[in-house]
Amino acid sequence: MTVQLDLPREAGSVPTVRRMLRSALAVLQIDRDAQDDLEIAITEACSNVVRHAGGAENFEVSLDVADHRCSIDVRDTGAGFDPEAVGAASSSSESGRGLSLIKALGENVRMHSVPKRGSLIHFEKSFA
Repeated sequence: MTVQLDLPREAGSVPTVRRMLRSALAVLQIDRDAQDDLEIAITEACSNVVRHAGGAENFEVSLDVADHRCSIDVRDTGAGFDPEAVGAASSSSESGRGLSLIKALGENVRMHSVPKRGSLIHFEKSFA
């Protein structure tokens, strides 16, 4: 199953993406732990776009779910960021953990960004 969404860059788009992912994974009877990991990771990726992709009006989410794997791309046309410069959040910080969570919960995580051209966050999850 492949789904591609073009969404407005606003907070209300995040729960929409989460519901779509949850529905797709439930239909395919994917393990609940894998569903939870993917739901957290996609929420973080989309929330980062809403908060940080200045200059972008929309963003795109691509979801490809097969029997044993899910692949997700979150793409925007915002200001971009330097993936190497994003460090771990301090233990006292209430934000800044999104990319670390995506890396911890996903597999084959790739982040690509070009200043003033946008960013792509790609991650996957294998199922038992």
